[in-house]
Amino acid sequence: MKTILLIEDDIALRENTAEILELSGYHVIVAPNGRLGIDKAKELLPHLVVCDIMMPEVDGYGVLENLSQDSRTKHIPFIFLSAKTEHKEIRRGMDLGADDYLTKPYEESELLSAIESRLAKSEIIAQMAKSNVKEVPVQEETSLRDLNELKNFFDDNGDIIKMHKGESIYEEGQHSNKVYLILKGIVKTHKMDENGKELITALYEPDDFLGFTSFEENMPYQESASAVENVELAAILKQDLKEILGKSKDVTLELVSVLTENLSEIKQQLLQMAYSSVRKKTAKTILQFAKVLHKKPDESIKISRYDLANVAGIATESLIRTLSGFKKEGLIEIEGRNIRILDLAALERME
Repeated sequence: MKTILLIEDDIALRENTAEILELSGYHVIVAPNGRLGIDKAKELLPHLVVCDIMMPEVDGYGVLENLSQDSRTKHIPFIFLSAKTEHKEIRRGMDLGADDYLTKPYEESELLSAIESRLAKSEIIAQMAKSNVKEVPVQEETSLRDLNELKNFFDDNGDIIKMHKGESIYEEGQHSNKVYLILKGIVKTHKMDENGKELITALYEPDDFLGFTSFEENMPYQESASAVENVELAAILKQDLKEILGKSKDVTLELVSVLTENLSEIKQQLLQMAYSSVRKKTAKTILQFAKVLHKKPDESIKISRYDLANVAGIATESLIRTLSGFKKEGLIEIEGRNIRILDLAALERME
């Protein structure tokens, strides 16, 4: 029976995860913080470690770094389990030597699959070492394992571009030879309608890809992209990206899934613009900006009325009147360009 060390400070999550693992046939050892986790790992030498990141005493990064420096524990497979989702946080863990990174909330099948694959890999490597057989990489050196490694590739090898608020990243009709990963800031894509009115087609946040039209070089962009606030992007030539994806089939499938999801979200936004009432459009757009900007209900959203109106697909004058009505009803608070949500539930129910 394989032994798994689970290091997690949340009691409920620790007990639930331990139960899942025990029901799956593993012997589970638990530790409520990083310091105790290090002690148990060195004392009991488990077959695998599942570890949270944000913990008292010693955080997950500290646990991994400590175990990596000990010859007895440095080869133990290590899986991070954390609410952190930004690719730079994931990259930090992988750079320290973690074997995998699962984000909360996770599916039971995801956890078990990650554990099974890491244990299997560890066993194969151990058998090779006993036989004095040099490990043969399963993938080519230039291939990537997952979408997180693709984002790291952008960060490491891409041209870093910094744009100020309001600056254009690319214009509709320009040749699209690059694909971007947003590292910081918010970007909007937009088009002009036949009356010369700007229509915002989507909002993108850090960790989103931008600029996919097709993988054919020189294909014109179908829309423009501009910085809503100061942004930083990593740009990769399409040709380089095609070569990488050609050697990384799993990453290609993940990327297609992400792009399909983005199209579905844009479709929902367009349906909302076509069929919703002005009040509902305004409410949904406020909530959309709050989500993209990662604002809590009690935090102010600083966004221009022009951008709000364009995303909602209504005239700026109509938006301003509607915001005034929301303020009188006590749904929002307005101070200059800042909007603060006072009644989240009412905005979500808006018809």
